[in-house]
Amino acid sequence: MEIGHILKKSRNEAGITQEQAAEALGVSRQTISNWENGKTFPDIVSVIRMSDLYSVSLDALLKEEAPVKKNYLDYLEESTNTVRSRERQEKTIVACVTFGIWALSVIAFWLVKNSQDGVGFSMAVTWAVLSVLFFSTSFILGLRNWGGRWKWLAAPLFGVMHALAGSITSFTVEEVMYRSVIWPDFIKLPVGIILSLAGLGLGILIRTRKKAEPADQA
Repeated sequence: MEIGHILKKSRNEAGITQEQAAEALGVSRQTISNWENGKTFPDIVSVIRMSDLYSVSLDALLKEEAPVKKNYLDYLEESTNTVRSRERQEKTIVACVTFGIWALSVIAFWLVKNSQDGVGFSMAVTWAVLSVLFFSTSFILGLRNWGGRWKWLAAPLFGVMHALAGSITSFTVEEVMYRSVIWPDFIKLPVGIILSLAGLGLGILIRTRKKAEPADQA
């Protein structure tokens, strides 16, 4: 039995129409039809969702007749590797953007700190740019569940980065010569932590709700 026939059989046995399946999986009805007719293959994420939606095990969907579906299993492996590679790229991009914007903020602090508009600029960067940056990055971490349980370390990390952003730029030639100590702005430490925790919490909440949607619609 081909994978398409198995998907169609499982859907029918679950009493779900193509339209209902398409809505639950977030695809078009034509996509469901193409999968069941063998014109295209579903990706690994869709297969997992169909397993939940149709209340059948992955073994029932993929291993009922392994020799016949060897090509499809190869496709799934390739698809999984592609997803992992894309995820690594996305993680790299998010990390580079986050630390890049933070570094540019530090440089900008240093360039304008002694200017007439330095105070206003510093306030804007601290409470607007960096706040949005830390919240947004944390939101992505929570939504995508990057890092697993280690993602919570983003909160203290961003708190420290927030506290250091302004103080790093305070080192001038005179200050180094006289060995004066410029302490980080510890008031910003809890602010950065709170922003990160809020972003993580919102991301996790949305991911949890999205994960529960197929089961609710089934």
